[in-house]
Amino acid sequence: MDRRTLLKGAAASLLAAPALAQDQRATTLRFVPQANLTSLDPIWTTATVTNNHGYYVYDTLFGQDAKLKPQPQMAESYEVSADGRKWRIRLREGLKFHDGSTVRAVDCAASLKRWCQRDIFGQTLAKVTEDFVGVDDRTLEIRLTRAFPLLLDALGKADNPPFVMPERLAVTDGNKQITEVVGSGPYRFLPSEYNSGSRAVYEKFDGYVPRQEPPSRNAGGKVAHFPRVEWLIIPDAATAANALMRGEIDWWERPLSDLQPMLARNRDIVREVIDLAGRTAVMRLNHLQPPFDNIRVRQAVRMAVNQEEYMRASQGDDTSSWKVCRSLWGFGTPYYAGEQEDLMPQSIEKATAALKASGYAGEKVVIINPTDFPDIGPLGQVTADVLRKIGMNIDLAESDWGTVIQRRNNRETVDKGGWSIFHTLGPTDGWGSPATSNLVRGPGLSGWFGWWTNPRSEQLVDEWLFAPDEAGQKKAATELARLALEEVATVPLGQFTIKTAYRKNLTGMLTGSAPYPWSLRRV
Repeated sequence: MDRRTLLKGAAASLLAAPALAQDQRATTLRFVPQANLTSLDPIWTTATVTNNHGYYVYDTLFGQDAKLKPQPQMAESYEVSADGRKWRIRLREGLKFHDGSTVRAVDCAASLKRWCQRDIFGQTLAKVTEDFVGVDDRTLEIRLTRAFPLLLDALGKADNPPFVMPERLAVTDGNKQITEVVGSGPYRFLPSEYNSGSRAVYEKFDGYVPRQEPPSRNAGGKVAHFPRVEWLIIPDAATAANALMRGEIDWWERPLSDLQPMLARNRDIVREVIDLAGRTAVMRLNHLQPPFDNIRVRQAVRMAVNQEEYMRASQGDDTSSWKVCRSLWGFGTPYYAGEQEDLMPQSIEKATAALKASGYAGEKVVIINPTDFPDIGPLGQVTADVLRKIGMNIDLAESDWGTVIQRRNNRETVDKGGWSIFHTLGPTDGWGSPATSNLVRGPGLSGWFGWWTNPRSEQLVDEWLFAPDEAGQKKAATELARLALEEVATVPLGQFTIKTAYRKNLTGMLTGSAPYPWSLRRV
């Protein structure tokens, strides 16, 4: 079902949509997330919904404030040696895990080691790390082979951060999912009430001791006012809209753009952009298998992309909420330097000719695509249509989002359950630097899904990281983004912002790239 058909059905069924079961408990926050929560391990997957789940359950050594600066979170204090190669971080007193055990420095060390296996920033840090060591129960020591100027930025990373978990869980290989959810954050996960596709439930952790500073993004005091938070999985937009208007839910994370005017007319609903930098939509190609192991085939795909088609399909016709951006540094990020029209001419004719000259032999292209994620599903449908036009053999394999994020781990050929293309979204500011952006990194099999391999890209990251001045950083970042787009590490599809919607009696809403649950209360 395409997006327009879905919306026609939503409009027709809105008034007739069945009411959700009434919850009279004023102590419960009822939240509809962007997608179904299928993976519970925020280190194993980069899925945004799992990252958001992680912020309920886990805490981090440092957090990122609204000015994008790292601030101590679990850390009480820190010191660094004169040569920058040894950091000592002192933990705050009273930190407890949800199973009642005390948070120790060895838990933090094991958690950092696991995070470094999976996260692109963590992998960069690992290259210069000798060891993470628990000197005593409250003192973590990070021993480096050379000074790492962005260490605190790494520890305070806002998206897919190094969440801390007990050592017994953190020693699990990063390539294997953890299913036991034990953190030290403001809410604890209730596995007995978790039903994937239906709901996830969190309970305030009375043993959590928040910081005293005011909250700012994912830094500062994380004060939980609601004793209970329920995530209700409602894939049908009509039902979600109806529930919000009737007060059966408190907060709908990502309403469809076509329903925004109707929500705006309801005086009991507030619509607000809380992710101020917005999201970037991208296409990822599998570089390991035919046909996209052939750079000329990848380049033909890049040439065919017309970002406006993608944005209208996924975000609607209100151009005030989206923009085209033919660059792998998003508009508004420090290294954005204009559009790369020469690499993305948006021409079916040029793409068709390029594909014919590429040596493409009609291999099947499998696009794995979600049917239950309105911001992503239309992207895959547009790609299927565009690539058929230029002469590709397309198999649009549609499923739920949980299946997509599981299948994209498969590195085999398409006849063995592999894939050729998937689409996703990510934080524009989180993808705004060489350290944090998966879109421009080419470490191969240790990298993000698609597994682009290019040693020069990793050299450029080091040049950027250790550049003596801003001019050197800009030069390296500019070359890196150009290289990644030339080799089609990622195809950018546009940028957009979303107005989240919540009942007007909900206060304390924070800005940031995740829907944070702390500070919220009902008045």
